Amino acid sequence: GGGCGCLGGIVGILLAVLLVAALTSSLSTCGVASFGPSYSESQTTVASGTVREKLPADAVTKTDYYTDADGDWIHDAGRLTRGLEEFYDRTGVQPYVYILPNGTTSSVNELTAEAERLYPELFSDEGHFLLVFCDDGNGTFNCGYTVGTAASAVMDSEALSILADELNDAYNNASTDEEVFSDAFARCADRIMTAAEDEQRGQTTALVVGGIMVVVAAGAAIAYVVKRRRDRQAAEQKRMEDILNTPLEKFGDQDVEDLADKYEDKD
Repeated sequence: GGGCGCLGGIVGILLAVLLVAALTSSLSTCGVASFGPSYSESQTTVASGTVREKLPADAVTKTDYYTDADGDWIHDAGRLTRGLEEFYDRTGVQPYVYILPNGTTSSVNELTAEAERLYPELFSDEGHFLLVFCDDGNGTFNCGYTVGTAASAVMDSEALSILADELNDAYNNASTDEEVFSDAFARCADRIMTAAEDEQRGQTTALVVGGIMVVVAAGAAIAYVVKRRRDRQAAEQKRMEDILNTPLEKFGDQDVEDLADKYEDKD
């Protein structure tokens, strides 16, 4: 009886540990992407093989890039926006980071609801990506996000997971608070747009090579036509010189008359 009671106690402890672990993990879950400090050292990053088409310029009415409601996160706006602008330039999606006061909430549902509430207040288009971020002040963070309809063509589930990966890494390894967001978005853009940019470079190279081949072919055709014309002119000139250098007695009477008529016509 004592053994069974002991075993039951161990099982109870294990279940409690698993429950706590599950709850802790859920704090960093935001939609399909897991945003949270899952490691403390940079991991090897792999570029996405998905070809994503950059949004057209008219998909976004450009705005600012952030709000620091905490008041003590962003001290160098230029350093922050450098990476966010790179993300915008490469994806066509304008990112926006909304930083709540530390410790406001640890609920991902609340943060996501806040993102959905703020989106129509901040933007008049469907080309933005809004990240609502909240640090708990104890070395971890939580976030919610919402994506404009147009922006979702770029920020698919894989792209969101990559951003979460980069945000986790930057949170643990960036030198400044600004770099947490700047580095995360810049590296995310690099990973999710590489395939499309490689494809574009390949198409550009093919067009350039094709254009060069067309120019070379056209040049060769023109050179051939010019050469044929010069050859005909040279042959005609040689024939005329041969005729002029031929003594008249070698021609028949009719040939002489025809030749004379020809030169009289020229005069």
